[in-house]
Amino acid sequence: MKSRGIYLALSGAVAAATFLITMLLMNVRTRKEEARQTYLELAKLTEDTVDPAEWGKNFPRHYDGYLRTVDTQRTRFGGSEAFSRLESDPRLKRMFAGYAFSLDYREERGHWFTLKDQDETARIRLRPQTGACLHCHASVIPAYRKAGDGDVRKGFERVNALPWAEARKLVTHPVACIDCHDPRSLALRVTRPAFLEAIGALKKAQGVENYDPNTQATRQEMRTYVCGQCHVEYYFAGPGKRVTYPWSKGLRVEEIESYYDEIGFSDWTHAETGAAVLKAQHPEFEMWNQGIHARSGVACADCHMPYTRQGAIKISDHHVRSPLLNVRRACLTCHPFSETEMRARAEAIQERTRKLMDRAETALMDLYDAMKAAPAGGARAPSLEKARKLLRKAQFRLDFVNAENSGGFHAPQEAARILAEAIDYARQGQIAVR
Repeated sequence: MKSRGIYLALSGAVAAATFLITMLLMNVRTRKEEARQTYLELAKLTEDTVDPAEWGKNFPRHYDGYLRTVDTQRTRFGGSEAFSRLESDPRLKRMFAGYAFSLDYREERGHWFTLKDQDETARIRLRPQTGACLHCHASVIPAYRKAGDGDVRKGFERVNALPWAEARKLVTHPVACIDCHDPRSLALRVTRPAFLEAIGALKKAQGVENYDPNTQATRQEMRTYVCGQCHVEYYFAGPGKRVTYPWSKGLRVEEIESYYDEIGFSDWTHAETGAAVLKAQHPEFEMWNQGIHARSGVACADCHMPYTRQGAIKISDHHVRSPLLNVRRACLTCHPFSETEMRARAEAIQERTRKLMDRAETALMDLYDAMKAAPAGGARAPSLEKARKLLRKAQFRLDFVNAENSGGFHAPQEAARILAEAIDYARQGQIAVR
């Protein structure tokens, strides 16, 4: 009887083990099948499908991430909360005296708000603007195609020149899926005409003729280029307000400045000093290119859209946001340290950059004061003109770092170098006035 009991127990154990192993193998097989299913086509996507909800029918996981860009979360030095930069740093209002940014300058929110934020800003409501702004604030390529009778480049030029109110009627959705993905192959692609022209000019300066990122770039490069087509420095060229990226001499601040000096461009004349000055936009792509992550082959998407798993499926997280709000997946994949350590490292860089910016702003304000007081002190016109040129250099460098949304993190040493030059040029300007 005893041996029979042992036999029954062993049989039961073997049966249970067999059942568990079978269930495990079935689960593994199910997961493998799930991983092979890229998507189920429920909606037909075309070049005119600008509504991200339609893409979401085929790609619900990606669309769910995109919807989460409505989050407004503030990091220590930035984030996606639309706080007023003019209120947090009143010196900026003086810095942009006479320009639209002195009316309204807010922290950017997520992709979901790109068009809404443009509609609401006082820079649009109180100052006349053109359709050029749509280049990066809307899913605008179908509108370009329609305005250009099938020719995107021609439509790009026509929409740029339209008054804002008229151009706004041509678009319905903010930046979304179609701006970065081919609706047929789903491959990453660059769609913005200004980027295609500028990257071609940049590569030409580097000895590469007829460069087209959509056919010549690697997939890893494209995971940066799709972001770099909008997160850049730009200006509106000529009476047609053609969106142009100033890259033909290079991406560093002095190379961009040299480009502007050569064509005699300035964004506005500073109201206090009479200096012909430049407004930096948001040169993330340019600054990132000077940093260690770019040199190491790390793409924008690696940090801002890190891979995530849902079941057996691995996707890029389309909840595009600051890596500091997602340290575990954004940083720890490469860096074997704790979340606390990595956040502290990033914030230390941003804090040092902020302190340098404060010093640069103080130097710039001192230069404004010196130039305002100069006529009463009998300063000669040549000395004031020299001071204006130095002010242009100082202000552009300060604004280049201030407008760049990483707080110095993308390229810490480059940001420090640029701010050191800003301080130096501002102090040289004071000397020139005296």
